[in-house]
Amino acid sequence: MPRIISSRFSFWLAYWRGYTPWDTGISPPELIAVIEGDGALPPGKALDLGCGTGTNSIYLAQHGWDVSGVDFTARALERASQKAARAGVQVKFYRGDVTRLDKLPLRGPFDLLLDLGCFHGLTPQGRAAYARGVAALSKPGALLLLYAFVPRKMRGRMIGVTPDEVKAVFSPAFVCEQIDWGSDAPGTGSAWYTLRRSGA
Repeated sequence: MPRIISSRFSFWLAYWRGYTPWDTGISPPELIAVIEGDGALPPGKALDLGCGTGTNSIYLAQHGWDVSGVDFTARALERASQKAARAGVQVKFYRGDVTRLDKLPLRGPFDLLLDLGCFHGLTPQGRAAYARGVAALSKPGALLLLYAFVPRKMRGRMIGVTPDEVKAVFSPAFVCEQIDWGSDAPGTGSAWYTLRRSGA
């Protein structure tokens, strides 16, 4: 079985080369539904994990949220800061490791946490550390929106998670309320997970 390794270098190289096909500059409808749809969340504090060039951080700030974004790639964060300035919004961007959130000056607790394709590229050990970090930074009842691939081999390495793995790594701090599969058949391709922070 191919070894699961971190995708850190792959993302660093992609930003260095300027080849970032995932960076569409458009916030996903799943996030928009939570922010603008029926029963929309009232603005609060949001944490964008693996924020990249800040598209979703900026979108949230434009809708009244107090936003912090975390990414390990300096080039991506430079672009994020420039985009936020052009959009006329303030976002606190931090360069750091999502598996070591306690080392960053993040000011929680957060009401909303967003991960658009970061968690699924971590090692199993990294995922466990990530889950502990987000649990510590989220308030009871907080929402974690997580987009992840199902397990697949990409460029010689395995990335992706199964629903059982997602539920297990975040339990008992988070309860998985909903899974929305991508355009592929259920159980293949990708999925959005809606997880709720437990506690009184």
